[in-house]
Amino acid sequence: MTARPWRMARRAPLPRHWNVRASDVYALVGANALIIAAMWLRHGGTDQFSTISGTISAIGQLTALLGTYGALLQLVLMSRSPWLEQVFGLDRLAFAHRWLGFATVWLLLGHAVGTTVGYAMGDGSSVLAEAWTFLTTYQYVLMATVGMGLFVVIAVSSVRYARHRISYETWHGIHLYAYLAIALAFMHALVVGTDFKDDPIARIYWIGLYVVAAGLILAFRFGAPIRLNLRHRMRVVNVVQEAPDTVSVYIAGRDLDRLPVRAGQYFQWRFLTPDGWWRAHPYSLSAAPNGEWLRITIKDLGDDSFAARRLAIGTRIFAEGPYGAFTGGSRKQPRVLLVGGGIGVTPLRALLEELPGEAGDIALLYRARRWSDVVFREELDTLAGLRGTTVRYLVGRAGHEVPADPLSAAWLRRYVPDVAERDVYVCGPVSMMAAVAASLRTLGVPASQVHQESFTY
Repeated sequence: MTARPWRMARRAPLPRHWNVRASDVYALVGANALIIAAMWLRHGGTDQFSTISGTISAIGQLTALLGTYGALLQLVLMSRSPWLEQVFGLDRLAFAHRWLGFATVWLLLGHAVGTTVGYAMGDGSSVLAEAWTFLTTYQYVLMATVGMGLFVVIAVSSVRYARHRISYETWHGIHLYAYLAIALAFMHALVVGTDFKDDPIARIYWIGLYVVAAGLILAFRFGAPIRLNLRHRMRVVNVVQEAPDTVSVYIAGRDLDRLPVRAGQYFQWRFLTPDGWWRAHPYSLSAAPNGEWLRITIKDLGDDSFAARRLAIGTRIFAEGPYGAFTGGSRKQPRVLLVGGGIGVTPLRALLEELPGEAGDIALLYRARRWSDVVFREELDTLAGLRGTTVRYLVGRAGHEVPADPLSAAWLRRYVPDVAERDVYVCGPVSMMAAVAASLRTLGVPASQVHQESFTY
């Protein structure tokens, strides 16, 4: 089986559109933060400001409440809720998840330090003695401390230096401990927390927040993938060599014509082999959905992605998704520019096939260091001929076979003079996407017309 680079007769249904706006989400998050602060005031938060020890303890209480709220928001961001991805897109959600995560850890550390120091000053004891008292006499404080340690480990693994030195699977596995960390802290907050133990309304409110966050996790992180795989029963039907280090995997299943997915989206794929069933890999579709099969294309990046070429026909697959807003649904202009780098061309290949448009409406710039890194050249050329699309290959060493900065503002304007009037979809290495984004800003392309998919395969 090989791809047919033309528009298919059968179309897969589009994913559900959620009637949610970013302003609605901001208002809801802000309103709950105000309610939490108001409850802290109602419970005498500022009454403790008469002494230094009381002030430090009060700050420790407030940081505990805001840190706990931040942790619950992190659960919501981790839930893979499709309405959040539709509204904000993956890159904005990843940015919010990263910085909210760091803020949450600092708030919880502030709670631990503030409460311990404040109580130690009030009791006239040392900080170490007070900490030991908390650990040995207060209910669930030891569990909460373990949870705090897990949060710190997760934060450290997310620092750029560490993130670039561990595999995606290791990083993803570490982040799953966030569920355990929040669970360990829950009983401590419920039994010891000021806003919990003396106010039944506050208890109900906070328990409600936990229930909503857990419900989103269960519905979208676990329930949706289980339902999808029970219905579609996906399996490998072919593996095709695209380049010396790149293969395409063709996937069939039951009722794929009812799978709501768009070109540009990706799944988390688990190939159910003895040595790979426990690892999930994020791969975009490299061909437009057609109701008959799906295709992903995998480049050997030095991790276990190399194992894809050894997949046996008939291997069962557990997929989670589809995820991402890197689709035609984000399009605002009638004309489009696609900019891809290396294997990042995979979702652009699918978009090139699916996006509607007349001749000249779509252009593709494909940057690669070597011709051996170019995949789908035959398919791209065929699609270009059939659809009247312009495809320009920017292949070679910068300053030699191609200009020193082939994706600079000047060169982008030369390739596509009306670039400021187009939607621009960019996918490739992070450094390349950052450079293209800077060039587009120089050219005056509105941010709402620039769509990016982080290159994390």
